[in-house]
Amino acid sequence: MTEEGSINLEEEIIEDPQEFFVHHRLVVDPGQESIRIDKHITNFIAGLSRNRIQNAAKANCLLVNDNPVKSNYKVRPNDVITIVLPRPVVSTKLIAEDIPLDIRYEDDDLMVIMKPAGLVVHPGIGNHTGTLVNALLFHLQNLPDKSNEQDRPGIVHRLDKDTTGLMVLAKSELAMTHLAKQFFDRTVHRRYVALVWGEPEPRDGRIEGNIARHLKQRQLMDVFDEPGIGKHAITHYTTIRQYGYVSLVECRLETGRTHQIRVHFKHIGHPLFNDAKYTGDQIRKGTVYTKYKQFVENCFKLIPRQALHAKELGFIHPTTGKEMFFDSELPKDLEDVVDKWERYMSR
Repeated sequence: MTEEGSINLEEEIIEDPQEFFVHHRLVVDPGQESIRIDKHITNFIAGLSRNRIQNAAKANCLLVNDNPVKSNYKVRPNDVITIVLPRPVVSTKLIAEDIPLDIRYEDDDLMVIMKPAGLVVHPGIGNHTGTLVNALLFHLQNLPDKSNEQDRPGIVHRLDKDTTGLMVLAKSELAMTHLAKQFFDRTVHRRYVALVWGEPEPRDGRIEGNIARHLKQRQLMDVFDEPGIGKHAITHYTTIRQYGYVSLVECRLETGRTHQIRVHFKHIGHPLFNDAKYTGDQIRKGTVYTKYKQFVENCFKLIPRQALHAKELGFIHPTTGKEMFFDSELPKDLEDVVDKWERYMSR
């Protein structure tokens, strides 16, 4: 038997754009010789360096039989190896751009920013420049104590273009791996505030439904009741205030699917206020009077996007092990439209 032996390799690429990791599962051959696990893995996963494996081990993302191990662990026959890694960056020319960032916290490992509406996270079709990644490249290359040249700014989660709120960004391979594992394990605290049409019943509840691409409009997502279609998704919500025709709600995610809050609330008949993709840019509740219609149109002008804000974010620091928690104020457009509804209902 050679050092490499034979192997059963399963690889799952997480398709959800809000998930930025790859999960590998390897089963060691019954006749495998005892060698270091980092060397063993590189024999079977193309393009994976031992340095990345060692960083995964430091972040407790390298498991054998469901237990974390170090990179010098010697594999044994029939060991089940699992490793969670940040998804490889697609090779493309990225331009560093001087785009202002609202930084709420920063150290050598990570930074927490407040993402404004209109800022796309990743370069892509139609958005090759002007993205958060372009801004990060500029920010990191101008740091006085720039980290290792091989390290790259890491996006480990996403907010939609017109959703505002807190995001954590990795500045090293170790931090990216550790944070990716926390999102993989669903241990990251995320709490959102949204303005939705109508008054959800019950006031506090849980929305559960598989989410997948819409069958006809592929740029949208939809909820499917049929088993086996889409990815399991759960949203918990609490009503903060009700204004008769709209409600301010707080949402906590158990999962992180594409457009999860937006599509879940549309599914229960309460789309987000002014969410053009999910019918929230139409009057969904209220009177037929011209004055009311004009009032709503004025509200739409105040917040020309879906009324959704990522208000709270919590995670474990990758190197210190400290619990990190961040809270943020409502953005001005959302605060203004809520105040406008307050005044309207008081009259």
